[in-house]
Amino acid sequence: MFTEQGPTVRELAVQALSSIERGYDLLAPKFDHTPYRTPDRVLDAVTDEVRRLGPFGTGLDVCCGTGAGVGVLRRLCRERVVGVDFSAGMLAEARAAFPPEGERPAEEEPVEEEPAEDEPAGEGPAVDWVRADARSLPFAPAFDLALSFGAFGHFLPAERFGLFAEVYGSLRPGGQFVFPIGAPPPVGSRAYWTLLGFDAAMRVRNALWRPQFVMYYRTFRLGDVLEDLTRAGFAARLMPLAELGRRPDGSPRARLVVATRE
Repeated sequence: MFTEQGPTVRELAVQALSSIERGYDLLAPKFDHTPYRTPDRVLDAVTDEVRRLGPFGTGLDVCCGTGAGVGVLRRLCRERVVGVDFSAGMLAEARAAFPPEGERPAEEEPVEEEPAEDEPAGEGPAVDWVRADARSLPFAPAFDLALSFGAFGHFLPAERFGLFAEVYGSLRPGGQFVFPIGAPPPVGSRAYWTLLGFDAAMRVRNALWRPQFVMYYRTFRLGDVLEDLTRAGFAARLMPLAELGRRPDGSPRARLVVATRE
C-alpha cells in the first residue's frame, strides 16, 4: 500500500488491531515507505527555523520512530543527540539508518564528502538510542533542544500535560522544545471530513476492541496545547513555517511551536 515497498492492506489491518507498541514494531521495517513518515519538506522547514534559535549542544528527539527527527538534530547540535521511543522495532530501524561512526554496511564503500552547509563540521554529534515511554523519560536536565514529529496523536488529551512536564524536566534552563503544528482544515473541506471520519472510526474500534490503539488527529488543538505547555512551566510562542506556504486567507499552513524552559 502507498508504494510497492510499503505495507499491504492486510499488514495495516493487523497493525491497527494491535497495541500502539506492537503495531509500530510490526510497521517499523516499512514505515519510511508510508505517508506516516514526516515529509522531508517539513523536516527541512523546521530545521531552517530552529537554526535561528541556536546554537545547540545536545538534542532529544521525543518519540523518534525511525529517526527522522534525529536527522534534523544532527544538523543542529554539536555534541550529542538522543532518540527515545518505546517501540523496539522502530529503534532497530533507526539504529540501522544512523550507524555509529566507522560502521557501514559491508557493500557500502566509504566516501569522503564535504560536510553540508547546515551540518556540524567534523564527525558530527554522537547519536544514542533509548527505549522508554515518553510519559516517563529517564533523563536529568541535560538537553538544549527537544523536538518531536507526528507523535502527539498517540497521547490522549489528559496525558498531554504529563508528557510536556517530562520534556520540561529533560531540558536545561533556557532549553527549547519545538514541534510543528498544522492549521486545521477548513470546516466542510475534504480534509476536514477525512480526519473527522478517521477519528470516529478509531473511537469505535477502541470501544469494541482491546488493546486500544490511540491515534487521533483532532485532539491536539493549538489553544489547549499552549495552555498545557504553560502549565508545565514553559514560555511558549509561535513562528510561521513560511516554507510550507499560506492558506487562501493569508495565514500560514503550519507553525512552529517554540516552548522555552525559563
